[in-house]
Amino acid sequence: MKLSKKILAVLALLPGLVFANEGTFPLDHAPERNDVASLQNGAKLFVNYCLNCHSASAMRYNRLRDLGLSEDQIRNNLLFSGEKVGDMMTIAMRPADAKAWFGAVPPDLSVITRARASGAGSGADYLYTYLRTFYKDDTRPTGWNNMVVPNVAMPHVLWQLQGVRTVKMVEEDDPHEHGKKVHKFAGFEQVGKGQLTQQEFDTQVADLVAYMNWMAEPAQDLRKRLGAIVLLFLACFAFLAWRLNASYWKDVK
Repeated sequence: MKLSKKILAVLALLPGLVFANEGTFPLDHAPERNDVASLQNGAKLFVNYCLNCHSASAMRYNRLRDLGLSEDQIRNNLLFSGEKVGDMMTIAMRPADAKAWFGAVPPDLSVITRARASGAGSGADYLYTYLRTFYKDDTRPTGWNNMVVPNVAMPHVLWQLQGVRTVKMVEEDDPHEHGKKVHKFAGFEQVGKGQLTQQEFDTQVADLVAYMNWMAEPAQDLRKRLGAIVLLFLACFAFLAWRLNASYWKDVK
């Protein structure tokens, strides 16, 4: 039990290694995409685009059966390098290599949506905005930058789907210091066409984020259903106790 708590604590802290330089870019609300088709598509995107560098060591491939996938479908469509259906979602890349290539070890994504929740928005909001705000920046080692996490070490892995964008900035007077100019974000400019339109890309990202939110707690739907049943039972029990109490004290009064 103590070991499990230590592992969860480490997983929760890992994102801070990569996202230490977060800015104050406003978060967009992540669309609700909890139908089975969206979650299945999100699982496919996760395996194809995220599981190359990031692991999800608290998740087993066979848990995807909860999304309506058979073991044959998992094996034929989501396993590419000899893994077994019952294996954890781990990667072959060594931490030392990851640190040398990216400057930091990519965080485990098992509970990333919970780890990134804050007063600014939910973890899903954070990831939805983050994955959609990459832009071309030739001053960065990877050639990419991000509005949510300035100077992020992660490259834009979805650039072929979204295309290439640059950021537009305007110069304005600093409201806090007279005579000083500041650069303010004024939107993105599409300079290279992607495989998807912006609306289609946003839908794909929403599916990916929905899957990652589900992965953080695959049993969350069952937990919510059981919670409703328990509350209904307690309400019925409280009503019976109230009427029994009234009946017991009726003659005494």
